[in-house]
Amino acid sequence: MNRKKAVSMAALALLLGGPLAAQEAAPPQMTPEMQAMMEAFQKAGTPGAEHQKLASMAGTYDLTIKSWHNPGGEPTTDTGTATRRMILGGRVMVEEVSSQMMGQSFSGQGLHGYDNVTGKYWGTWVDSMSTGLMVSEGSCDANLSCTYTGRHHDPVTKQLQTTRMTTRWTNPSTEVFDMYAPGPDGKEAKMMEITYTKRGQ
Repeated sequence: MNRKKAVSMAALALLLGGPLAAQEAAPPQMTPEMQAMMEAFQKAGTPGAEHQKLASMAGTYDLTIKSWHNPGGEPTTDTGTATRRMILGGRVMVEEVSSQMMGQSFSGQGLHGYDNVTGKYWGTWVDSMSTGLMVSEGSCDANLSCTYTGRHHDPVTKQLQTTRMTTRWTNPSTEVFDMYAPGPDGKEAKMMEITYTKRGQ
């Protein structure tokens, strides 16, 4: 390639590249559909009043745990601690529990959130006595009294089991969590009650 031809090709590249570079520098023009999609994603991902309510639960708690192994029988009682903190820019609360359960060390972790899209509160739970995952969904009132329906696979039957859970605040520093599940006769029975007492209140 001679020098004259090389200079001509370079000039052509500059002429063609100039408009392309200008196009790349300018922001793309969004269609109304694209604009609506962006707004929907922004609305779905923006923390709101419900997330602020979850944030008000952050802190360290002392736990009193009652477990019923036989419906209607006397419960066993254990103690433990829980810490709650917000993650992901105030969108999700993570809860970490450490306690004793049936004479063994027990630890668990849950995530709690509110889905702007469905308008539902949700939760997940995993712990050291299982390799499975419980997923729950529910609703809460202005005082954070909640009712959730959770689903997990029962270790004995291997079948999907539905569990009902409720929470209520008896005073600004005390929350009571109740869990109900099918008993041996298939009827709903109370299986667990956890009293959370917030430190520093």
